[in-house]
Amino acid sequence: MPEYCVTGGNGFIAAYLIKSLLEKGHIVRTTVRNPENVEKVGYLWELNGAKERLRIMKADLLNEGSFDEAVDGVDGVFHTASPVLVAYDNNIMENLIDPCIKGTLNVLNSCKKASTVKRIVLTSSCSSIRYRYNVEKESSLNESHWSDLEYCKKPQCNQLWYAYAKTIAEQEAWEFAKESGIDLVVVNPSFVVGPLLAPQPTSTLLLILAVVKGLRGEYPNTTVGFVHIDDVVNAHILAMEESKASGRLICSGSVAHWSEIIEMLRARYPFYPYENKCISQKGDDNPHAMDSSKILKLGLPPLKSLDQMFDDCITSFQEKDDKSKDEESWTDDSPKTNQSNRCLSLSFSDQSHASSKDRLCRLRRSGETAQP
Repeated sequence: MPEYCVTGGNGFIAAYLIKSLLEKGHIVRTTVRNPENVEKVGYLWELNGAKERLRIMKADLLNEGSFDEAVDGVDGVFHTASPVLVAYDNNIMENLIDPCIKGTLNVLNSCKKASTVKRIVLTSSCSSIRYRYNVEKESSLNESHWSDLEYCKKPQCNQLWYAYAKTIAEQEAWEFAKESGIDLVVVNPSFVVGPLLAPQPTSTLLLILAVVKGLRGEYPNTTVGFVHIDDVVNAHILAMEESKASGRLICSGSVAHWSEIIEMLRARYPFYPYENKCISQKGDDNPHAMDSSKILKLGLPPLKSLDQMFDDCITSFQEKDDKSKDEESWTDDSPKTNQSNRCLSLSFSDQSHASSKDRLCRLRRSGETAQP
């Protein structure tokens, strides 16, 4: 059975990918910046098969050669590691763009040196596809479309630096693959939603929590595609194992404005204090459609609905609360009642949980939104 490496093992997509690969019986290596940080990676050891078939290794996106050992001897590499949401301030190049671009090239260069690697699956994003002028005039966006870098830099669009970085990183990856002869397949997921696996929420799940709990003050003025984590993981494995897989593969379900998401959730979970005000700052709220037909034709099962992905997400928050009900909560004024009227508190009693809480505070101050 093939052995795989998954970079960025404590990321949302990576953790679920590791879980699925272990369940299928694969030997898995994964990379993180600090394998000794039990608070961040300890939950990976609790996955079925982890103690027998998981190896957690140290690597850093910006350190050339640091992935050499991790990929040497494996059959395939899933490169999922990437920065997502940070308070960029004046450090956009250092905190976001450099890690995206240099990190991707560092991993690819390590794979080039490893003679055993047969295929690399790169996690890109629909952000490298959908941000462009006159997007509403397209019947749907497919793998031939690319985000416009000048559009991403527009102040009127809240300067879409994440999309800018992901677009350049993917373009550089394709150029490297062409020159080196690497078999590269790229998965382009939209905004990934689903249940919490790690002890603390990742950036995308933090945004959902903030909107549901009314912690931002305003909800994003953006229209985005959403996709279930299960679909994204299945797409990655299909991209690796299906010999016919090639090029870019969009993986995106329903497209909606955040106001529509809130309306849907309020109807299903009316007891939460949702955001009621849309942010005044202009965002990319252009209606559009993403075409996932290419990967569906390869054999990916039908994509899950908005209801399914958000139900799974909210339920996981509730289950997290059940396990942490005796710990310090995010808010002390929300009543905890019965099963049908739960409070999404997500408690934080240790340092790693506190860091997630701090990230949410920074999200609130900066007004940032996740860009799929």
